[in-house]
Amino acid sequence: MKKTSDLRIIVLGTAAGGGLPQWNCGCLNCSAARDPDSALRPQTQSSLAVSLDGEAWTIFNASPDIRQQIQSNRQLQPRRLRHTPIESVVLTNGDIDHLAGLLVLREKQAFTVFATGAVNQIIAENSIFGVLDPELVSRKTVRVEEPFSPLPGLEARLFAVPGKVPLFLESGEPDLNVQGENTVGVELRAGSKRIYYVPGCGMLTEVLGARLRDADALFFDGTLYRDDEMIAAGTGHKTGRRMGHMPIVGEGGSLDALAALNIGRKIYVHINNTNPIWRAGPERAYVESRGFEVGFDGMEIHL
Repeated sequence: MKKTSDLRIIVLGTAAGGGLPQWNCGCLNCSAARDPDSALRPQTQSSLAVSLDGEAWTIFNASPDIRQQIQSNRQLQPRRLRHTPIESVVLTNGDIDHLAGLLVLREKQAFTVFATGAVNQIIAENSIFGVLDPELVSRKTVRVEEPFSPLPGLEARLFAVPGKVPLFLESGEPDLNVQGENTVGVELRAGSKRIYYVPGCGMLTEVLGARLRDADALFFDGTLYRDDEMIAAGTGHKTGRRMGHMPIVGEGGSLDALAALNIGRKIYVHINNTNPIWRAGPERAYVESRGFEVGFDGMEIHL
């Protein structure tokens, strides 16, 4: 029997919203990901699965690709006629790439959704989520910094990180570094192990850095390599910071800030389709030379 302090983590999806390749994008990375002879494999939208025993699982963010992610990971597949090993879903914000997968999980199956009040309000105010039978799918509102258990024996806390409201809720120019219930990270503890999942973050504050210091593992926002990456690539007109994401390099970049925190494993997730770290080259080599890993779909970590 496994000890309850064992943490098993599967990276279900590593890409940012739209995935890799993005359906309407012909950039270098998307074109390579469509080419079966390329070394760059397609990647689904950001999500983690966590278990203590390999039998019961909790999912962090319900990606629109969740059906494919379940199909690709036998651990999450049903064991009998009507069954799922997924006991809960924890949401870190109300973005489409983290929320829309709930609609895929509508087939009269019991599980629990944990989210902040702000994110649960988004669900409550959109009637389409009524397809989730409330007699089977319970919605639990979790306060920031309040401990809860998405699985027996697994302690979790949601904590505020700098971010903004989801794009579909923007009105005018949003506050880009507000800290509240709209964008949170997740702290997980089991026994002596402590890991963090922060797929969206606009700025690494001193308070956040102190929290992440000495963690066993961190899955962190790697959306863009440079802040103006999408503008330079001709694929968009917004900077990373305008989208609520700090860049990997450059002034205020996450790589330098996180490298000083003595974190056991530092893994970039929520990576945009334009990001050059997807493929072999100087950018990826630099990230890896600094002790960071580039996440990929199906990556497994045992702690």
